Amino acid sequence: MCGRFVMARADSDLVAAFGIEDVVGDGLRPSWNVAPTQKVRIVTGRGPDGTGPGNRLETARWGLVPVWAKSRSVGSRAINARSETVLDKPMFRSAAVKRRALVPAEGYYEWQVVGQEKIPMYLRPQDGGIVGFAGLYEFWRDPEVPDGGEGEWLMSTTILTRPAADALGHIHDRTPVIVPADLQADWLDPGLIDKAEIRSLLDAIPDPELVPHEVGTAVGNVRNNGPELVEPVSAN
Repeated sequence: MCGRFVMARADSDLVAAFGIEDVVGDGLRPSWNVAPTQKVRIVTGRGPDGTGPGNRLETARWGLVPVWAKSRSVGSRAINARSETVLDKPMFRSAAVKRRALVPAEGYYEWQVVGQEKIPMYLRPQDGGIVGFAGLYEFWRDPEVPDGGEGEWLMSTTILTRPAADALGHIHDRTPVIVPADLQADWLDPGLIDKAEIRSLLDAIPDPELVPHEVGTAVGNVRNNGPELVEPVSAN
């Protein structure tokens, strides 16, 4: 799964990395410990007719809240979506067809079980760049907010996961789906609505090549947030 990740880059870095043409809202503070239900930046694609603005940088709450949910608390149970079943599960299938996104990250944390101990690990791309997790997004109408009121609509997101490859499987049995640069336009394409074609695209995404290292236990507390969290324990 993916329960914590790092996104400490400025919007300008994301604009360059993902070909952003439209930036919506203010940037978020750098975070080395992004946690569920927090706000994250996401990348969405063109308008439905394919002629509108290009990729957009927007802000969403991490934890997908489907349109039929009675409460936003549903999102805390939907921070991840299994890529194997995302096109079939009622929670995700509509977004998987119509509302796909990328969630920018510099790496993510996973807890490796060794005997009775859980060891925090940080996994990042070898080149130190920004990756795009395959994501979905939804809009949910908050029934407690008056029509036209601030916060009337909540934009939320989830991160797709898949079985981990052998190289990472010893750390955890699942890993985020990371969309390589050459497939990102296809993933964001709103014209791609055929389930079989979306499944083929998911199957074509290669396993990620990530470098793991052990980090300190401070990352386990969401109140801790700073660049020291990603430092290898041997360097502390």
